[in-house]
Amino acid sequence: MKKPPQSRTVRRSVALPRRLVDEATALASPDQKQNFNSLVRFALQEFAARRKASAFEEAMARMARDPAIRRESSGIDRHFAGADADGLGDD
Repeated sequence: MKKPPQSRTVRRSVALPRRLVDEATALASPDQKQNFNSLVRFALQEFAARRKASAFEEAMARMARDPAIRRESSGIDRHFAGADADGLGDD
């Protein structure tokens, strides 16, 4: 038996502090001031993007501290050191 297609829209009811709603609305674009759903969607997209960027930065920092990765990177640098003098400028 086939499952019915899942909706691409999720409806949620949330309770927000009035002060937060007022502050966010005051800072919103004119379109978002007229459409609170758009403002909330934008805020959630920004939140997700910041969290992804933060997770990536943390992973890169962990890699930079990893002794095995540092050794491998140093070996790669030594291997390609000759290419540094290839006559091309740094411009």
